Amino acid sequence: MTESLKILVCGDVRGEFKTLFNRVDVVNRKTGPYAMLLSVGEFFNPHDDSEWQEVLSALIKVPVPTYVLGPTMPENKKYITDISGCELTQNITYLGRRGVYTFSSGLTVAYLGGLEKGSDNVSDPDVRFASADVDKVRLPFTSNKDFKGVDILLTSQWPSGVEKYGNNVEEHSDVCCSSLVSQLALSLKPRYHFSGFGGTSYERPPYRNHRVLQGSAEHVTRFIALANVGNKEKQKYLYAFSITPLKFVDAVELKKQPKDVTECPYTVDASLFKSETSEVEEKVQQFFYDQKSLENRKRRDNTGHERPQKKSAQPSGPCWFCLGSPEVEKHLVISVGEHCYLALAKGGLTPDHCLIIPIAHHQSTTSAPDDILTEIETFKSSLRKYFSSVRKEVVFFERNYKTRHLQIQVVPIPRTVCQDLVDSVVNFAVSQNFELAQIPQFSDLKQIVPGMAPYFYIEFPDGEKFLYRIKQGFPIQFGREALALPSVLNMPDRADWRNCKSTKEEEIQMVAEFRGGFKKFDITLR
Repeated sequence: MTESLKILVCGDVRGEFKTLFNRVDVVNRKTGPYAMLLSVGEFFNPHDDSEWQEVLSALIKVPVPTYVLGPTMPENKKYITDISGCELTQNITYLGRRGVYTFSSGLTVAYLGGLEKGSDNVSDPDVRFASADVDKVRLPFTSNKDFKGVDILLTSQWPSGVEKYGNNVEEHSDVCCSSLVSQLALSLKPRYHFSGFGGTSYERPPYRNHRVLQGSAEHVTRFIALANVGNKEKQKYLYAFSITPLKFVDAVELKKQPKDVTECPYTVDASLFKSETSEVEEKVQQFFYDQKSLENRKRRDNTGHERPQKKSAQPSGPCWFCLGSPEVEKHLVISVGEHCYLALAKGGLTPDHCLIIPIAHHQSTTSAPDDILTEIETFKSSLRKYFSSVRKEVVFFERNYKTRHLQIQVVPIPRTVCQDLVDSVVNFAVSQNFELAQIPQFSDLKQIVPGMAPYFYIEFPDGEKFLYRIKQGFPIQFGREALALPSVLNMPDRADWRNCKSTKEEEIQMVAEFRGGFKKFDITLR
């Protein structure tokens, strides 16, 4: 079993970086090493950035990797260069407004920054969240029948009603509580839920994630709120604990119920989500299935008026993959969707090796908007069904390194070689002096890979996913070379696409054959 991770969590820092990191350094030396420090509540001071400048200039050292939530006040947005998530300085990462961060260890950390919209007069969506934000965190998990829970949930606000069945809070304000946070915790079933912002420390007895006699036993959740760093009342602001990622914990051990466990303090409140969820579903239906006139389709705002379309990023020079570019070899195109297209790979490993490519210019999965990523997944699903019908499985991989336009490589392989496929590729990586790290099935690359950092990502037929954060000297043909191994496709002579050239007439014939077989699975023809 994977070794447990030592983790530190702190409450609102509010610019008290010297106090925080001095204390963390002492604790890390005495009882560490700690894998990370997680910060809930407000990290910055809107009126005094003097200590932050010392952090930036390394006068104040950051002893362990630190991950922080988004601001609760608009004034603190000035400290953040990318509100969707970014590295603030060495060893300090801003997670983003909301999402799930899956570490290479397998630890899953869900997070929701800011305050619930309506708790005051502020409406800035960068520091206020609504039910749609909560849905974007919880729905990818709750729609999966195998979902068991996340390891850690981080929120600035407390969940409303958390004291029910538990111990009373000495100092408490309704302003620091959110009903949406309660619903998020109810859906995600975190093993630990940490909050700040309330200005007081509070540790609730663990509560069940199941109803007694109404379902099988599940793990418990521990809610812990932390006070402000350096508070005069000497309340607890730093919490240390050890945790083994849920996916590695024995089921019997995971479901053990401590003696002081209580009932869950929350109940489902569907009314908080009904109106926005219905609206989203309606838009999704129109978005994907109204294919009558793509050229005339227009996005509209809530008043029914036409809304200007967002401009896509533009390449700095000629791009071979932007569909509107004269450089594109259009005879290789198999199918065109609304946001992406499918094309035969130039010099493919096999005659049915193809690419899923955004129509507009986007460099990588981590920089592409959600509508493009959704259509990529839809293409993947159709391609799996198509290749399954001809007794093949499919491998997807992406290299965001020395390339300018996102390309998802799609390589079908015979079912007979699948048994040792993962081991073959992983071992080949080791032979090339780097290691592929396995990531959980429902990982979001945007949360694992910061900004535009280079990476290699591969997805196998059994659902296993691996990632490598690229450093200098990465072999750019690695994906092809791995699949061309004697133990896989057994075609090492085709590892380099330049050795696999076909005439234009041959390519046109291959496209026609692919299009004919793919026709009944093609999402763009429905």
